[in-house]
Amino acid sequence: MASKKYLLLGGAMLLAASTSFAQVTPVYDALDSTKVPASRQAQQNNFSNHQYDFPAKPRDMWELGFHGGLHVINGTIPARPGFGGGISLRKSLGHTFSVRAEYTGSFDKGMDYRLRPVITNNSSAWAATAAANGGMIVPNYKTATHQLSFDLIASLSNILFYKAQPKVNWYVFGGYSLGLIDVDVDALNSSNAAYNYSGIDFTASRKDIHSQLKALGYGDSYESNAPSQGNRASIGRKSDNQLLRHGADFGTGVAFRVSKRFNIGVEEKYTLYFDDYLDGYSAPFSNHKDAFSYTSIRLNFNLGNPAKRVEPLWWINPLNYAYNELSAPRHMKLPTPVLPDADGDGVTDQFDREPNTPAGAPVDVHGVAKDTDGDGVPDFKDKQLITPTYCQPVDADGVGKCPDPECCKDRVVKTDCNTLVLPSASFKGNSTKVSAENEAILSSVANTLRTSPSCNILVTGHAGAKGKKGGVDLSSRRVDAVIDYLADKQGIDRGRFIKQNTPGESSTVDLAPAN
Repeated sequence: MASKKYLLLGGAMLLAASTSFAQVTPVYDALDSTKVPASRQAQQNNFSNHQYDFPAKPRDMWELGFHGGLHVINGTIPARPGFGGGISLRKSLGHTFSVRAEYTGSFDKGMDYRLRPVITNNSSAWAATAAANGGMIVPNYKTATHQLSFDLIASLSNILFYKAQPKVNWYVFGGYSLGLIDVDVDALNSSNAAYNYSGIDFTASRKDIHSQLKALGYGDSYESNAPSQGNRASIGRKSDNQLLRHGADFGTGVAFRVSKRFNIGVEEKYTLYFDDYLDGYSAPFSNHKDAFSYTSIRLNFNLGNPAKRVEPLWWINPLNYAYNELSAPRHMKLPTPVLPDADGDGVTDQFDREPNTPAGAPVDVHGVAKDTDGDGVPDFKDKQLITPTYCQPVDADGVGKCPDPECCKDRVVKTDCNTLVLPSASFKGNSTKVSAENEAILSSVANTLRTSPSCNILVTGHAGAKGKKGGVDLSSRRVDAVIDYLADKQGIDRGRFIKQNTPGESSTVDLAPAN
């Protein structure tokens, strides 16, 4: 019994899954006010105008369901597979909870394979057969039920953090059931006489015992009302005596979304009416209560105008809008970003490749100081903003030295030698050696001579008073020392120097233009 039941459940789930996962999932737009009822438009308007954080709950569709499947009584007497079927109407309360009203009609049968003592309380139906078999009977039953249920359902799989919208909906439920239950037994044979079990071998297999009982006529008709529990309420219908019972039901199910209008479900429902006579028999000294087990396949249809209603809310992930808004904001009020720019050049620090450029310095898109002419000196330092490449390299101020034009390369500029002013070199005591101080003086003289290549220089020494011994020789050696330094150390042509010694008391050697 159980194996067939679970095979049926598994097969239905595979069938539903095969048609479900190929569907495209629509996305509910929380900004769409056309699906919000007039009673909640004020909240929707406040949400749209950023005066309230939450959108209004939209209208959603009702779900009309048709169901059918395996119905079994879990009781004292072994049950045969029964059938149940019915109709349901479901409405959401929110994204998690919904309510459902449901009608289920069912037929159940069962037959024992062993002898049991007759029920002493209210056992008139079995009185004749029990008397003929030493107070023993083989219980059987046929139960017909009309059941109304009102259930609260909790969806477990529609609030998703990693998907937009559920395609499978798992749920649990529980609620109240009202049952009108007719339990009949086959206590007499076709002649309305007692059954005689003397020819039945109760040591045989269950299948053989059932075959022997059927040969007696067991199960041909269920002519008698089954015993009931105490004086609990029952309703008469012609010759029948039907039980009116209040009960509780609970269960679980899974539905597979096929389209916006249709889904297929599989459900297991367990109903307890707190009665031990739903299978027509109660074992002595037993507190066991019979219960209904109903495994059904459900075909569910969503009712309502899709232009004004969304799918039932248990098919909508309430986080979908929030995640979409984070990814591509349409409603959020985003503040103007404030990004650090330490040097104030208009390029934020995280992208600035030169974060310390001076204030006002022109920069490129990477925050690097511009160098328009590419001479290595940034524009804010460059005194010659556009220096041609043929005038480079440049000095520290970005000023280049352009070569003479081709037409002027051989042109000699005549220098006015008379305008040259040259310093003197002084010597101490009788020294004829060029000191370090004289070297610096003569180096500047050499630079002047290089810029005036056409000028000759008169180098004058002072021999002292006329006739002074050794004066001419000392003066001459000092003149030679100056000329030697300028020629040998500074590279000035010797032919440009004219030597001269004059009287006079001086320890200097004077230099002056000779032309």
